[in-house]
Amino acid sequence: MTATPHDSPGPGRVVVAGASMGGLRAAEQLRAAGWTGAITVVGDEPHMPYNRPPLSKDVLAGAAPFESLAFTPRASTADVEWRLGTSVTAARLAERVVVLDDGTELPFDGLVVATGMRPRRLRCAGPAGPGSGRHTVRTLADAQALRDELTRPGVRVVVVGAGFIGCEVAATAKGLGVADITVVDPEPLPMLRPLGELLARSLHRRHEERGVRFALGVGVARFEGEDRVTGVVLSDGSVLPADVVVESVGSIANTEWLDGNGLDLTDGVLTDEHLRVGGHLHVVAVGDVARFPNARYDGVPRRVEHWSIPTDTAKHAAKTLVAHLAGTQAKAEPFAPLPTFWSDQHEFRLQSFGAPALGTADVRVLDGDPEGDVLVGYHADDRLVGVVALGGRAATTGAARYRAQLLAQPALTS
Repeated sequence: MTATPHDSPGPGRVVVAGASMGGLRAAEQLRAAGWTGAITVVGDEPHMPYNRPPLSKDVLAGAAPFESLAFTPRASTADVEWRLGTSVTAARLAERVVVLDDGTELPFDGLVVATGMRPRRLRCAGPAGPGSGRHTVRTLADAQALRDELTRPGVRVVVVGAGFIGCEVAATAKGLGVADITVVDPEPLPMLRPLGELLARSLHRRHEERGVRFALGVGVARFEGEDRVTGVVLSDGSVLPADVVVESVGSIANTEWLDGNGLDLTDGVLTDEHLRVGGHLHVVAVGDVARFPNARYDGVPRRVEHWSIPTDTAKHAAKTLVAHLAGTQAKAEPFAPLPTFWSDQHEFRLQSFGAPALGTADVRVLDGDPEGDVLVGYHADDRLVGVVALGGRAATTGAARYRAQLLAQPALTS
């Protein structure tokens, strides 16, 4: 059962390691689940939690100030302690202590792991570091620095990685008037793995029609230039002139601070079906750092880097943790979220519900045409496991109509 304000545990402290969206939602959901003890949220950025998806779109385009990104915390979290500009560097889970970067040891009764991800960087010869022209897009500072570069007249841009962020940055750069932009990826099509070939081909065509060039099936060998990038040498020996390089080659989970606790950290933090970490009933994980089994599908633990996941994981994990701290037995069903994502590129949108990556071997057009607005279904064992719309409002509205059907789908067998 979930603790209430009348029988809630206390006094005590829950530490939330990570002050992004997952950390904020965890604090809110701890209060909603009945925790009346102290909550301390620790985060390495100086800002209160803010919305990250606009960074590669509206913020980069100069259409959204920071004030529009900041989340408004619920009134129930008014007494939460925020330690910003500070990172957690170590943890001794058995002792219930985390260590901060200034050496402070912070004791806890319960711990929420919400440290998220950081951008993976290319390890190639050539200029590197601040001022080199090489950028990532993960934080507000990243987006602001990249915007300053993209607004330079005649700038030549190479985006490495044709996933969500890479395609969004390319589209935004085009909107800013960048004429010379090339997207590089070792895959034969952009966003091939999450979307499958049918939609990836359609996406490729739409970008090219709007002036984005692609170098596909090749990687990056090295960067040219002294202190600053002047070109990108590809694995086939060709060279792309470049003043700015955007590296969008995946993410690395921020889990090093958990080393030494006997946890499975091979890809994020492995949890059980209730988001508990490594058999420690007083530790849960939320957000895209959590690698959890989804009972809605095949039960294989996976990380999910979608906007809906911090909220979904926080709600379930908070109930799990508060029930343990209250000394009660949680009777919740195993965690079974319906992942949701969207991606705005140029004037069209990708909208997804479910887990299309599990059904790319059986893709069917449900409505429309890949040349225009289209709605596609993804199937595993002849069951619909995901839908993706590509195009305008009519297509994305069509995808939303399948949400209830996806929620009702039985679990897949592994």
